[in-house]
Amino acid sequence: MTTLVVGATGATGKQLVEQLLNMGQKVKVIVRPSGNIPDNWNSSDKISIIKACISEISVDEMINYLKDCQSVASCLGHNLTLKGIFGKPRNLVTDAVTLLSNAIQKNSPEKPIKFVLMNTTGNRNRDLNEPISIGQKLVMELIRLLVPPQLDNEKAADILRVDIGQNNKLIQWVAVRPDTLINEDIVTEYEIYASPTRSALFSPGKTSRINVGYFMAKLIVENDLWNKWKGQMPVIYNKIS
Repeated sequence: MTTLVVGATGATGKQLVEQLLNMGQKVKVIVRPSGNIPDNWNSSDKISIIKACISEISVDEMINYLKDCQSVASCLGHNLTLKGIFGKPRNLVTDAVTLLSNAIQKNSPEKPIKFVLMNTTGNRNRDLNEPISIGQKLVMELIRLLVPPQLDNEKAADILRVDIGQNNKLIQWVAVRPDTLINEDIVTEYEIYASPTRSALFSPGKTSRINVGYFMAKLIVENDLWNKWKGQMPVIYNKIS
């Protein structure tokens, strides 16, 4: 199986790529021409590196990149700097999901492509009853207004949840929602829920990036796990010992 990964040189994207390689998978990565690439990627015969800006790729170019791929994963996110949060492109994740989805559907693969999107617990799954407090609702409205990446993440997930939906014959999807991301060196025990079990604002949990990468890779590789979560937005927390 070959997976195309966008956002591959980000902190979580690197973990996903490494986990896929550890599972014996082939990987294509789209990285900025100026992006830093780990040395082992250049020497691996299981990874193909495409140097391009995702915002400058056409649908037809993306179709070409996707030709031999059975799955797609996005770990794109905004850098936590003033430029990254408030600069362009404000719809980085949404535009990438739109591009990938359009390319997959135009290509009309014989079997559905698996699409895994890294999202956030700050985004509710509106297909489910995920109630939040009035306080959190008010704060989230302010965040949507003042912090562009929040709305970008919500719109990106809605392309899969609403536009692609549950019965698309060409794309199956899962949107993985980690809570506060932290760095750890090894995969540890984690817990998966259909919906958040705590407030993302007032009582956030923690999720290591390597656990996110591992879970996303397992979704791609293991069909039973995929069938359990496809069309859903599972939440991942590190297990509290």
